[in-house]
Amino acid sequence: MSIEKLLIKGALIIGVGFDDVGDILIENGVIKAIDKNIEVPYADIIDARGLCAAPGLVDMHVHLRDPGQTHKEDIVSGCLAAAAGGVTSIAAMPNTRPVADNENVLNYVTQKAKLCGVHVYPIAAVTKGQQGNTLCDFEALCAAGAVAFSDDGRPVAQASTMLAAMRLAAANKKPIISHCEDLSLADGIINEGEASKKLGVKGLPGAAEAVQASREATLSESYGLPIHIAHVSSAVTVDIIRDAKRRGVKITAETCPHYFSLDESLTLSRDADYRMNPPLRTRRDIEAVIEGLRDGTIDAIVTDHAPHTAEEKADFESAPNGVVGLETSLAVGITYLVRQGFLKLGELIAKMTINPARILNIKAGTLEVGAPADLVLFDQNESFTVDPAKLHSKSHNTPYKGMTLYGRVKYTISGGNIIYKL
Repeated sequence: MSIEKLLIKGALIIGVGFDDVGDILIENGVIKAIDKNIEVPYADIIDARGLCAAPGLVDMHVHLRDPGQTHKEDIVSGCLAAAAGGVTSIAAMPNTRPVADNENVLNYVTQKAKLCGVHVYPIAAVTKGQQGNTLCDFEALCAAGAVAFSDDGRPVAQASTMLAAMRLAAANKKPIISHCEDLSLADGIINEGEASKKLGVKGLPGAAEAVQASREATLSESYGLPIHIAHVSSAVTVDIIRDAKRRGVKITAETCPHYFSLDESLTLSRDADYRMNPPLRTRRDIEAVIEGLRDGTIDAIVTDHAPHTAEEKADFESAPNGVVGLETSLAVGITYLVRQGFLKLGELIAKMTINPARILNIKAGTLEVGAPADLVLFDQNESFTVDPAKLHSKSHNTPYKGMTLYGRVKYTISGGNIIYKL
């Protein structure tokens, strides 16, 4: 239901340089005023005393499984999960069935997303069928709404193919998101280290990620073309990106909540809900990722939301990689970064809003007068226990099950309309 006027009273406002308690007036889907003691007649009022108001989160790395695997997730259920997590904009990865390598699939995604309150931006494949060989028609896919290109889930193995893709993407002013994984080194199911030795399973080394990240940085520096590195998990990769940025390379990067909060020891339980790709790594890697977030090496925090059914996750060694994260990402950031003193709350919010929006070049992630009224209201001090059965996603494969987190989303507002209320 459309709300003509909505007045948010007494929130701690984050994201506009305001950083103070105040009010937000929304009219016809747009932020009309941000000030103290706003009074207007005939407005719906939210009493936000004790809550933080921030731009709606922008998650630039989400797997919606639609089309083709809607038993795991679909666009509608994925948007419900996003709204419950304070996310108002998501970028949908192309490894659907069929792959989003043509206009028909992108049109399907954008049309179905119109039924949802969350903004869904499709990411198109780099290569046909994500097979790493023939490049897609970048111009046609941009015309169909693609905001980025990625073969995420698989790497683009050949450097020459990646270079050609980077050139096409730059010509169309879209980012390439690189899944960095050298498949000649990637033959394991968890991190290569103490846990893999104890379990007697093949390990996946951090070098598999770092080798390809180094290649992407080299291509970017050599040809002056931008590149974005997906789901950074290893200390060596962080160092590579940091060094590249110091030299002025056009490189940006993201990480996920599980890479700054959870380590490989959890896989000793042989629970496949702790399996993802890249895998959970060591405490040293966690510390490096956190330092990368602190010093600006890592620009964005994303979820890599990857739903799988309980049946698929039943066997530790044969289960598919991936975890859900849309409904816990803000809370994990508050719990493990803000409350631990690594980031200020405003810094966390920037990495989950304006930074990814700038990388994708979309109009989102800001809370200021004249901007679209997409925002989240949350209690940064309220704790809750993660109950998989209460998640809005169709799949419940969360690595935070049973854990206590801080930062409870109370309202999510998109286009001036309340799309989630706790």
